[in-house]
Amino acid sequence: MKKRHLVVFAILAAFLAVNFAAAAGSAGKGNPQTACPVMAGNIDKNLFIDYQGQRVYFCCPGCVDVFKKDPEKYLQKMKEAGIEPEKAPAAR
Repeated sequence: MKKRHLVVFAILAAFLAVNFAAAAGSAGKGNPQTACPVMAGNIDKNLFIDYQGQRVYFCCPGCVDVFKKDPEKYLQKMKEAGIEPEKAPAAR
């Protein structure tokens, strides 16, 4: 059972590393967000939060909860990867 968990973790870690390494190759260009900042899965444009004037998209509701615990950590990861969140629409 432990080996299975290690294999799953290793696959997930490799997926995250490849996804963010590919994004980092174009750092500084302000690329649009295409991956969840928490799990690196494909984003769902209907699943987002607006944080300090930025709209951040996620792959699942669980990632929203994780992001809310330390938003600056994930925004920094996005910045380092050259990902620029959309501007949040002005409140009405």
